[in-house]
Amino acid sequence: MLFVKGLTRLSRTGYTRCRWLYSSLRSGHDPVLLQHSSHFRSPIQSSQEALGCRVIFTWVSSALSSAGQRARQQRSSAVEEQLDPFSLVTDELSILANRLRSMVVAEVPKLASAAEYFFKIGVEGKRFRPTVLLLMATALNAPMPRQPPDADTLSTELRSRQQRIAEITEMIHVASLLHDDVLDDADIRRGICSLNFVMGNKLSVLAGDFLLSRACVALASLKNTEVVSLLATVVEHLVTGETMQMTTTSDQRCSMEYYMQKTYYKTASLISNSCKAIALLAGQTAEVSTLAYEYGKNLGLAYQLIDDILDFTGTSTSLGKGSLSDIRHGIITAPILFAMEEFPELRTVVDQGFDNSANVNRALDYLGQSQGIQRTQELATKHANLAAAAIDSLPENGDEDVQKSRRALVELTHRVITRTK
Repeated sequence: MLFVKGLTRLSRTGYTRCRWLYSSLRSGHDPVLLQHSSHFRSPIQSSQEALGCRVIFTWVSSALSSAGQRARQQRSSAVEEQLDPFSLVTDELSILANRLRSMVVAEVPKLASAAEYFFKIGVEGKRFRPTVLLLMATALNAPMPRQPPDADTLSTELRSRQQRIAEITEMIHVASLLHDDVLDDADIRRGICSLNFVMGNKLSVLAGDFLLSRACVALASLKNTEVVSLLATVVEHLVTGETMQMTTTSDQRCSMEYYMQKTYYKTASLISNSCKAIALLAGQTAEVSTLAYEYGKNLGLAYQLIDDILDFTGTSTSLGKGSLSDIRHGIITAPILFAMEEFPELRTVVDQGFDNSANVNRALDYLGQSQGIQRTQELATKHANLAAAAIDSLPENGDEDVQKSRRALVELTHRVITRTK
């Protein structure tokens, strides 16, 4: 019989927050809570859980959501004002940016220019993923059992290896952007002309391939087969997710389950498996590694859900790319899927496609009359709360830097769902 134990409220030094420890005991059945693998589950349990399709998960999810809200309310305003997740790792981000620029140097000038296109100063982007990973590295800085005398030396070496994960993750991410822009025929990225628009599709594809090859070399240098396997699976997921988006049937395009699985592959797999890699390099337990994975997975899903909202509500200037990009390319996202539940006749418009601007306008009219945007926001918030709950469930640690990094990771969940660009 599956049951949940250990829902315990603890107090943290420096601020008061609710920490829920939740675990599943197995007796003849696989655990539901915190179950994970390198592949997103099918059917997509996380989307079902977030949508309330499992009673036990709904109860726990609601408890975690309430706990997260109470914890954030109980934090002092002074702490909230002072805590900027990005500022905690500013120096390391600068080091990473310089390293990345040196890692993408190529012998062929044209390839070098293409590969470094999105690593130049001013167009590096928010460096969101490296920030998450560096904060996670500090958040998991718990004393390891049987730590040897030269622990300081090993700690410096560990941090360097974890920084390498952040570099690899960013190279994989940028490579996926270059390939996506070719597939989507995009002409703007990060507020500037896309690489394929400037240098052509062929060179853009080759630049993405080059970045992936450099990421593979860096990954091999870690000499950790489990981490190599994790991040190799991420690349597989990126390709799988893009293929799912390109080759959907009519029923698949209108399926929330299919959408969530594709979203995991295209967006959440990279950050979730990278977070787990950070934990594995630190020698953390399977339970802690799973919590790191769950944080990344739910943060990634929340991030993409908000992206889907902003595609309808944002402007080209704020987004750094064209608004209404997805629907104009025939990509159906959560707001439209939710609107379709309220207005089944919207399915006919979706099936007809959006080559005709009149159909785009009709879909937007239905969306405006529906709760599609609101329900997508609510779903994103549920995933953000699950991410925060994973951090709150990490083993207690009194170290000030560890606590600060954990608060920063929770703060990021709030920033993800309240961002406007």
